[in-house]
Amino acid sequence: MAGRQRAPAAASSYLPPVMTAVLFLWVFSCGHVEASFDFANVTALQKHVDFFDRNKDGIITTSELFEGYVAIGCDAVFARKQAASVSAGVGPKTSPDDAPLPHLSIYVEYIHKAMHGSDTGAYDAEGRFVPPKFEEIFTKHAKVRPDALTSEEIEEMILANRDPLDPQSWSAPEGEWGLIYKLASDKQGFLHKDSARGIYDGSVFYKLEEQRTSSARSDM
Repeated sequence: MAGRQRAPAAASSYLPPVMTAVLFLWVFSCGHVEASFDFANVTALQKHVDFFDRNKDGIITTSELFEGYVAIGCDAVFARKQAASVSAGVGPKTSPDDAPLPHLSIYVEYIHKAMHGSDTGAYDAEGRFVPPKFEEIFTKHAKVRPDALTSEEIEEMILANRDPLDPQSWSAPEGEWGLIYKLASDKQGFLHKDSARGIYDGSVFYKLEEQRTSSARSDM
């Protein structure tokens, strides 16, 4: 396939932090929130957002979102806008009742409460990874290559997964897949299966940051 394909049309739309983390219990003492970690019970969705929890305290602030978006290769203007949008949309859904107002920080323990419809089904209701649903992405939509997706195939998948009774959920997959395609597809315009898998456990974000860091060093 000659040349790089265009990214899915809605690459700059709302992107929920669908990002990586660890399951933790909140301990409130002396007015501060601390996190104790239970690594045995980490879900894939929590891993998905952990990258954006830059100080690993179990709480993702707006500034950490901004830092994370820049780290994976987004420009500062987009990163600032996206961080504000995600905080406002996801923070209130994941904040416990006794969390400090205005509930803009994202609490990783409760990230499953911010899950949206019109998705692939590769997460269950608790945020656990569902391998058969992930494989369906490629068996149903990867037509040019069995192990990769083109931008057109991603758009086809997004449309196929839309819930007609939940139009408010339509923009989220467009933003998520559009951004990942823009950042992680290869020069021929393919988003490879291992990169797509890395979306669900967050590993793709660490790889993107490493690539950006290595590129910056080589330019020095």
